Amino acid sequence: MDSELIPFQMEAILGPDSQPFQTFISDHWSNSKEKRSKAEWMFNMMKQKDPESIALKLVDYLGPSHDIYYRERCAGLLRKLLNDNDLCTWHNLSVSTQSTIKSMIVDRFSVEEPGFIIQELLITVWTLIDSVRADKTWPELLPPLYQRVTNSSLDPYLKGAACIIFAILSKDIGETTAPCIKDLHKLFLNTLNDDTLHLQVRITAARAVITFIQSIPSSNEKERFQELLPGMMRALTDTLNNKRREDAAEQVLLFLIKLAKNEPRFLRRQLVDVVGTMFDIAEDKSLEETTRHLAIEFVLALVEAREKAPGMMKKLPLFTTTCFAVLLNLLRDIKDKPSWHSSEIWNDQAGVTDNYIYGRECLSRFSKALGGKTIAPIALEQLDAYLIVPEWEKRHAALIALSQIAEGSSKVMMKYLEQIMNMVLHAFQDPHPRVRWAAINAVAQFSIDFSPHLQVQYHNFVLPALAAAMDDFQHPRVQAHAALAVSDFCKSDKPETLVPYLDRILNKQLVLLQNDNEMVQRAALKALSGIADLSKEQFQAYYDFVMPYLKTIRANANDKSNHKLQVRAFECISLVALAVGKEKFRDDLEQVMEVLKSFQKSQVREADTIVYILQASNRICQCIGKDFLPYMSTVMPSLVECAQFEPDKTVSTDKLYDSIHKVKFGKEMICIKGSDLLEVKSIACGLLGRYAHNLKEEFYPWISQAASVLAPLLKFYMDDDVRNYANYALSSLLPSAELAVEKGIAQGGNQSYFKQLSGDIILALGNALYSESEAKISANILWGLNECLLICGSLLNEDQVHSIIDEIKHVLMESSRRNGELTKRAKSEDFDAEEAELLRAVRELEDEVCINVGNILITLIHTFKAAFLPFFDELSLYLLPMMGKDKTAAERSMCFHVFDILVVYCGEAALKMRFMDLGCVRNMVVLFSNLLLERLFRESM
Repeated sequence: MDSELIPFQMEAILGPDSQPFQTFISDHWSNSKEKRSKAEWMFNMMKQKDPESIALKLVDYLGPSHDIYYRERCAGLLRKLLNDNDLCTWHNLSVSTQSTIKSMIVDRFSVEEPGFIIQELLITVWTLIDSVRADKTWPELLPPLYQRVTNSSLDPYLKGAACIIFAILSKDIGETTAPCIKDLHKLFLNTLNDDTLHLQVRITAARAVITFIQSIPSSNEKERFQELLPGMMRALTDTLNNKRREDAAEQVLLFLIKLAKNEPRFLRRQLVDVVGTMFDIAEDKSLEETTRHLAIEFVLALVEAREKAPGMMKKLPLFTTTCFAVLLNLLRDIKDKPSWHSSEIWNDQAGVTDNYIYGRECLSRFSKALGGKTIAPIALEQLDAYLIVPEWEKRHAALIALSQIAEGSSKVMMKYLEQIMNMVLHAFQDPHPRVRWAAINAVAQFSIDFSPHLQVQYHNFVLPALAAAMDDFQHPRVQAHAALAVSDFCKSDKPETLVPYLDRILNKQLVLLQNDNEMVQRAALKALSGIADLSKEQFQAYYDFVMPYLKTIRANANDKSNHKLQVRAFECISLVALAVGKEKFRDDLEQVMEVLKSFQKSQVREADTIVYILQASNRICQCIGKDFLPYMSTVMPSLVECAQFEPDKTVSTDKLYDSIHKVKFGKEMICIKGSDLLEVKSIACGLLGRYAHNLKEEFYPWISQAASVLAPLLKFYMDDDVRNYANYALSSLLPSAELAVEKGIAQGGNQSYFKQLSGDIILALGNALYSESEAKISANILWGLNECLLICGSLLNEDQVHSIIDEIKHVLMESSRRNGELTKRAKSEDFDAEEAELLRAVRELEDEVCINVGNILITLIHTFKAAFLPFFDELSLYLLPMMGKDKTAAERSMCFHVFDILVVYCGEAALKMRFMDLGCVRNMVVLFSNLLLERLFRESM
């Protein structure tokens, strides 16, 4: 197409003469491929160059004065114009044009129109729905849309689509739809129960009902829709019976999962039937795996909805037994492929199916959500039966299930530890190598979940069993996993459980290091690392014996294929160095640091390799202290780069962990998985704090750079660990800066520099408190803030103190709100002892917040004494209510302690403040008496 003619052609199409525009429209539906192609090309050009004009032209042609042929096609093109994934075209239109489009759609819905036009307009509304909901600028759409929903002459398909849109919009303008509830209930009930209607219409009605239920604010009005559930479930099962419509059933299941998450109590009355149907779907092998998994996901959504319906699922007859059996059955779907036995990759998935992977994940979630008291007895009974059958798949499934549920039920399962260990240790002798591998895997998991009890009580069984497994040269996967399990065993703080076996276990690792299988070698290095870390000074006797092996691996692993092995050797050396100390390690330091420099020159691309290098470097710094300074210029660039890794902003939060991101590392761009990126980023933040802690004043040259990197990460809401480590590291910088200024080694840095740095860090921590929603992280930030105030509190000006008080007010209000929600949850009809245990753990986090607030106030009182009283007077309105009987012991105790410190440090000046009236003093006396009585009662129990 001649580019010079394009502007004239566009002008003609969009001009007052109707003929060019009508020709342009007709060409889109022409039999001539050339005409269609040119029309589509011109449409895309106008969408890009002049979306306003083409949008208004299409809207104008939707009016009743134009021929129906053009009106229908303009409706389709308008939908196509606005149908961007990112709504780019819509957002680029002026407010005036947007209003014109919305007014036209309202007008067309308000009158009788052909079905095709209504269909295209409904799709257009569906396209714009997220933007409309966000702006809440289209309330006038609901009345005509409601007319469409209740119009008996409207095509059932279109009525269903209108229902869904109406339901979605209702979520944000619920009060507007309240008068419609009665009519909608009747409409939905008749539609769902009318078996003569096409199945798709009933499916659409079910989706609309589910959406609408979640938009109704009144619980009484929700109850009205209870009787629709049987019809919804019948629509689901009828769809599943029609094998050609299983994809539609999956959509209904997805909607039901949302309902289970958001409105679990709505399902209470018919829970037996609904859950029974889901179990039937999950067990029906004629259905697609995706469908069966969605049915299980629905059940798990109910189990995990503990905040909204605590304990509800536990009261369902035989629920735990049935659900555990369904999940356990998924783990049986595994094949014994020969490639698994010969693989040199740790996480080789040969023979593993989607069912197996999903089953593992579900068992872990099920255990955590339901709680150990409920699941442990039932699980052990079923698993015990699985372990004595001939099929290796069942024995393997039982051991995998044990390891999956251990984390969520460890406190309760500790009571059954003897039974569990007998089951697992017996499986070490199983004839099938994959079952033996699963037994070792269970021991590795238990070494973490039951630490240190397992190490103390069963070291004399576990370590000999693992040592024997490392002799299984016919099955390197089993050998390697046994070595890794030794590493996990060593994560306890009980070196005495390892020392009696040091000779034997170390010799096993040295034999494995000489194996040709790289996977086995890497596992042995991991085991050596754990052994050195746990045995500490006991390892000195083995240093001269072990170090040559590590040097040999480091020297021989020079080619690219062995790069990971070299990194593992470097990690192992760093842990050995930390165990034996600076003097013993000194002779090997220079050689080891040359290896570190070589890593920096090579282009490391794998996330785990980056982490190993960063952590190993820090351990060596921890070992040799300030002697590490010459190597900091090698370490810091990579560390800062890793802390600054940013996920791709176009990736949605729910896809962040599994998506691939490009980041700059060194001189190249590397591709890294989202979950790995976040791990590397959080570890790098923590290590910045460790270097500041280890090097103290000598870290001064990097303090400003570290602070500028860390401060923004206090609001990195994609990952809790990043925020936690950034807080720790940021609060670790001030002690280094203070020492550097005191000792006069801060080049160009003086008291004014330190005051500025302190102010910046205090400001960053305070701002983070305002937007932090997690109690645990709030508590950590408060801890970090107090650590900083202990160092620089006296440098604060009045505005800074006032900001801190405002931040504490906000924290106390948020904590009070969360405590109120916990109290409400505890009054639920399904609340039980296990839920109480869970709430106790959550309340402990709130107590930590409260205690850290008290520590900050005490620090400020110590620092400013009577000068702090005006600020405290302002805060007292928030503190005094915390003395009430309905408050936690931690809240009341904190208040009493703070007021006590206030009187001690401020004397008579404190007693004259308005908050110290007779009522307050009386409250404190009563509070102190109650706290004392509570303590005496606890101590007498």
